Amino acid sequence: MTEINETPQEQEKTAGQTEAEQTVFTQATVSGPRKEVNRDARMWSMICHLAGLALFIPVLPIIGNIIAPLIIWQVKKDDYPFVDEQGKEAFNFQLSILIYGIVSGLLCFACIGFVLVPAVVIFDVVFLLIAAINANEGNHYRYPLTIRFIK
Repeated sequence: MTEINETPQEQEKTAGQTEAEQTVFTQATVSGPRKEVNRDARMWSMICHLAGLALFIPVLPIIGNIIAPLIIWQVKKDDYPFVDEQGKEAFNFQLSILIYGIVSGLLCFACIGFVLVPAVVIFDVVFLLIAAINANEGNHYRYPLTIRFIK
């Protein structure tokens, strides 16, 4: 049954929904929108994640993916709490990727590493891009398979 105080527009919107769907919709709208992250903080967080692509720059081939996010995080962490959180996440992920890459490289002697090294690089690029997109949208992203060196 519909309540008496509903307008015809509200009745049309809720007519095709079950009671559970209406409850979820009501709870979502009552709780309000999530806290908006500053536009500059989102941009710097995205850049911090994308700085992991410095791995592919010939000048810093092995440690560029660690140094670049570390520098951006250290410079901007006091200005924006969101950059502080996402910078730690990006640094921890890139440090974990370095360890996974070294282990995969050593496993090349056992012929397993030839498959693992490209898998680690693809894993790095895919999740780095996913994190950058989420950071730009203001979402708090956590990388999978990351060793949390800095908390």
